[in-house]
Amino acid sequence: MTAKPKKKKFYVEDNMTIDQVLSQMAAEGYSPVRRMEEPIFQEKKENGSIQIIPIGKKIVFEGKIV
Repeated sequence: MTAKPKKKKFYVEDNMTIDQVLSQMAAEGYSPVRRMEEPIFQEKKENGSIQIIPIGKKIVFEGKIV
């Protein structure tokens, strides 16, 4: 039998809520210790120059085993 890792990352997908991710963490035996938000960018060409536009964010929770 393999042991669970002490830390694990849980990603909030497009079709999930934060509450669903937190309950998934609890069901797997993890407690949230950190929330990270990573921006998502898109490159867009406009008038010959490249513009970088933020289009969203990705939420990641880091869980520690209980």
